[in-house]
Amino acid sequence: MKITSTALPGVLIIEPKVFIDARGFFLETYHSERYASAGLREPFVQDNHSRSQRGVLRGLHFQRTRPQGKLISVSRGSVFDVIVDINPQSATFGEYVALELNDENHLQMWIPAGYAHGFCVLSDVADLHYKCTDFYDPEDEGGLIWNDPDVNIAWPSDSPLLSLKDQQLPRLRELK
Repeated sequence: MKITSTALPGVLIIEPKVFIDARGFFLETYHSERYASAGLREPFVQDNHSRSQRGVLRGLHFQRTRPQGKLISVSRGSVFDVIVDINPQSATFGEYVALELNDENHLQMWIPAGYAHGFCVLSDVADLHYKCTDFYDPEDEGGLIWNDPDVNIAWPSDSPLLSLKDQQLPRLRELK
């Protein structure tokens, strides 16, 4: 397993070992001892799976008072995955990291609690899985509008398919 730091504190790109042969491939998507030795010691309490079609953009979401750390992976298709620093006290406040996660590169993204997360589907269909360090609470959910000019994310689509809720999220300056 290879771990790469990003420009955002604590946000990591994880490249698991993939064993490929004529039959296909095998990889461990999570191994508590190996991930703990790499610094990911938080216990996971909930696993989620979402399936979306090309052009769907989900996010940018976070939990307000019970923030979740998330281990993101894609088992089918391809997504443009984005993490935004929403902590006003952080030196990287308003900055983001983006990476293509797909079923060929097998990369994972570790997002510590306290960041906003979203993704845009690049393939016809994508299955995204994420392990969470706290339970989802719909009353605690917050978000950041996907096209906030202050963050200026270089999304792969100018007109993604969004939920009504995601269309009405606030700008970063309104979160302070």
